[in-house]
Amino acid sequence: MSPQSKPDAISLLKADHRKVEGLFEKYERSKEAAKKQALSHEICMELLVHTTIEEEIFYPACKAAGVEEDDLEEAYVEHDGAKVLIAELLSSSSDADFYDAKVKVLSEQIKHHVKEEEKRSEGLFAQARADGVAIDDLGERMMARKKELLLRFKTSGLPVPETRSFTGHKMQQGEPVTADN
Repeated sequence: MSPQSKPDAISLLKADHRKVEGLFEKYERSKEAAKKQALSHEICMELLVHTTIEEEIFYPACKAAGVEEDDLEEAYVEHDGAKVLIAELLSSSSDADFYDAKVKVLSEQIKHHVKEEEKRSEGLFAQARADGVAIDDLGERMMARKKELLLRFKTSGLPVPETRSFTGHKMQQGEPVTADN
């Protein structure tokens, strides 16, 4: 892709997927606490930006075009599950109990989500193409929103993740499990 060309929506989202996969790989290889903390923060930022542009722009366009409602609902729930772990990571440090486990589970959740979106003939991206979603126009809108969010998050910090499908729940925190238990 030349510097002048603009990515379509699906190319943009796939590029985000590859970037986050690379960040997770770097995290797994990292041993230094400060490096792990920085990588985790970058992963969380990238995922918050990515989920926002999908939820604000791409998914509504898919719904309007007639993409399978069940697949869209599953995507929202997968995002919300990831956001719970993102909130946990953002509120703790890399030396906290279960921190590495939370990053690992987040990585696994994201791998599953990416696989679902990128399935060759029945994934969300394939459905979007088949149902005539205007991926070129969406790509420009999504890129503009992505730039706006990245700038805001880098200057003002990451927001508390917002869930869309997890509602009405009351959770009680029990005694924390420690690495010693």
